Amino acid sequence: MTLWSYATDGRSGTPLAGIEYRPGVCNIGPAEIARRRRAGHVGLLLTVAVLAALVAIGAPPLARLVLILPATVAASGYLQAWLKFCAGFGSRGIFNFGPVGDTQPVVDEDARSRDRARANRIGLASLVIGVAAGVLAAVLPFSG
Repeated sequence: MTLWSYATDGRSGTPLAGIEYRPGVCNIGPAEIARRRRAGHVGLLLTVAVLAALVAIGAPPLARLVLILPATVAASGYLQAWLKFCAGFGSRGIFNFGPVGDTQPVVDEDARSRDRARANRIGLASLVIGVAAGVLAAVLPFSG
């Protein structure tokens, strides 16, 4: 099985101790973690912007359920960054501790299975958070 024992800082190639591929636990390094964090920021900004627009135009509370989508994106990005695990990579059987796009295959089938399970849990958790945010926005009394 191919395991990376270190990651680099994404710029100088300097190894960062303690970051390594671990099946079902960690499959991305600093550059990919930063990408997931940015995705979380974008999702959060979209969620807030859409909520503000819906409140401003006086949309019915049920229309606020549309927030499920951007809130799920935000939750997914933040969870993946926090957990140092890309759900998409886990589903596809790859990992990356180098520059963005420099993926490596996971060759061990048991490791791939653990990665898929973790990816599914992240997807489900993200959806639950997104639905909770959408429902909360729908039931809270906002006035425009």
